[in-house]
Amino acid sequence: MAVTEPAPVAAPAAYEGILRRQSMRESAARTYARSLPIVPVRARGMTIEGADGRRYLDCLSGAGTLALGHNHPVVLEAIKKVLDSGAPLHVLDLATPVKDAFTTELFATLPRRFADDARILFCGPAGTDAVEAALKLVRAATGREGLLAFTGAYHGMTEGALAASGGAEDVRVTRLPFPRDYRCPFGIGGERGAEIAARWTENLLDDPKGGVPAPAGMILEPVQGEGGVIPAPDDWMRRMREITRARSVPLIADEVQTGVGRTGAFWAVEHSGITPDVMVLSKAIGGSLPLAVVVYRSALDTWQPGAHAGTFRGNQLAMAAGTATLSHVRENRLAERAATLGARMLARLQGLAADHPCVGDVRGRGLMIGVELVDPEAAAPDGSPEPPPAPALAAAVQQECLRRGLIVELGGRHSAVVRLLPPLTLTDEQATAVVDRLADALAAAERLPYRRIATGPIH
Repeated sequence: MAVTEPAPVAAPAAYEGILRRQSMRESAARTYARSLPIVPVRARGMTIEGADGRRYLDCLSGAGTLALGHNHPVVLEAIKKVLDSGAPLHVLDLATPVKDAFTTELFATLPRRFADDARILFCGPAGTDAVEAALKLVRAATGREGLLAFTGAYHGMTEGALAASGGAEDVRVTRLPFPRDYRCPFGIGGERGAEIAARWTENLLDDPKGGVPAPAGMILEPVQGEGGVIPAPDDWMRRMREITRARSVPLIADEVQTGVGRTGAFWAVEHSGITPDVMVLSKAIGGSLPLAVVVYRSALDTWQPGAHAGTFRGNQLAMAAGTATLSHVRENRLAERAATLGARMLARLQGLAADHPCVGDVRGRGLMIGVELVDPEAAAPDGSPEPPPAPALAAAVQQECLRRGLIVELGGRHSAVVRLLPPLTLTDEQATAVVDRLADALAAAERLPYRRIATGPIH
């Protein structure tokens, strides 16, 4: 049975005009709009409908924000209930029944040993502000300034968060090697590569001539997202916890993108069983609306009133939507579902490498998956065993996916990793469709005379 395209929601001239006016009025800093030239007008679950009537499977999910997909009924009902109640929508940091319900539900999902002795700070509504607050917190509690962060990290776009991210050029942050199997910085990979990375960290902190004074804290992502979807090995995570605890260095886990079931556990630190000192949370905790918090050990709660504040830290609608999302993920065991379905998708995607030499690596955890594309005909400039990344091919694959009704994002060191972040409500049929469309787009992109883009040294 033939599938007919729905009639356009807006005349072609109308939505083309919207795109044209956006390009004329918005800043050159816009990102997603450049590679995804669509005008969403309706959305439900995993499906977005554009103004031209085309439908897309959304594997971006608001950069991981939409744990339950678009406009999930439990989220809409929670928002409607607050709106109909006459409750204030803006209350700064005052206590409300909505906030109390959110905090109670959030603490119920946190690792038990952590939640039993935790405090929460509501920040400005973006994850990067929560990162800023976490950095200020550990500096205030320890009286130290320096930070430990990792190559490939991404923690946000404000100054302090960027300073702890992989592309920074500051001197207040000591950059440490993040273990990778593919493109291991030591050329080894596996358990041995992770062990060397841990020993490097330990030696640097203990070396009196290492040039690294006692730091205020260490910040890490259990799975590096923008860095190319690189899961941290569980043993290495436990080593980082041992190293920091032994030296009284607070450990900050950035769970902005990995939290709320995304990786197959409610919080990604649960895979390794570690208890961090600080957790930075945002994205999915607001149920699609802006919300960010820092949760931390009570012993760190030494700062003065107003040490970190924000006008929009009391977002009542986001708290209501977040409570509904957290409870729905918990009650319906969607983290376990993400683990099962993600493993199935990962296996199918890894199978593409046999027919597509440009698939260098497929990796991920739960429903946080990355496919790194390479140029198999080119020699790596540094003599490494892995071929150089192929960002032009990745961009072509992204556009071929869009033509097939699939929205994906790119990431990684050279934007050569196709990233999949589908909602946790993904069905078996949708999971199959995602892999099928990606495989078809990959085959089509390989046939294009795409231009190779020099990437320089591979780090």
